[in-house]
Amino acid sequence: MQLEWPWCRPPPAAPASAWVAVGSRSVRLWFVRHRRARRYVLRLRADGAVRVTVPRGGSVAEAQRFAARSAPWIERQLLRQARAPQPPARWPAGTEFLFRGERVRLEAARTDAGNVIRFGTEAVPVAGMDGDLRPAVEQHLRRLAALELPARVRELAARHHLSVRRVTIRSQRSRWGSCSPRGTISLNWRLVQTPPWVRDYLVLHELAHLREMNHSRRFWAEVARLCPNYREAERWLKEHADLLTPQIQGCPPPGGG
Repeated sequence: MQLEWPWCRPPPAAPASAWVAVGSRSVRLWFVRHRRARRYVLRLRADGAVRVTVPRGGSVAEAQRFAARSAPWIERQLLRQARAPQPPARWPAGTEFLFRGERVRLEAARTDAGNVIRFGTEAVPVAGMDGDLRPAVEQHLRRLAALELPARVRELAARHHLSVRRVTIRSQRSRWGSCSPRGTISLNWRLVQTPPWVRDYLVLHELAHLREMNHSRRFWAEVARLCPNYREAERWLKEHADLLTPQIQGCPPPGGG
């Protein structure tokens, strides 16, 4: 038998979940630690709960306080979720989605050259048109992102005398992009769904981290210098949150913009 002194016992594990008051209801919070995260991030789940990313060195207590301060945002997202038609798990012809900031309709046609799906100005050859067209659409959007975004990052970096070591395109579920201390910019391929001016803001947001690796007032001052219309871009993202994936709440700019 092994004796254990009370003061030698490990501290109790942090709770995996909690509740936060949002308006007249209580909303479940699920905490997920992420060693690469640099800030607390909220993401509304399909079931109405909120996923809270806890950064390295962060605490569940501070994550709960962040969620409580963000209760108005959670309430707005829940309202949007209730009002917005749920995107179908399968995308047949006729599905609508955002592409370069415009709402486009997915069309399918049989041509002499084979089966083609069209949306916006894009035409994509496909093997068949009777099943789920979403994988073909997303594969094409990923290709566009890989072609366009790295070049745009380097163009904007050169314009503002910033040095970028590497640009990667990823499928991030909880953020639009990230910047490493070594100068690697990672962007979500879904940026091609936003208007070019909003895309540029999201790129410049990450480039600003090359000078300020935080979300302090100095960081937001740098964002304002690089992108004077950043508040309008943030507003566009909030207004179209129900049509975009992911739906993210991070550290807001000073003044609630």
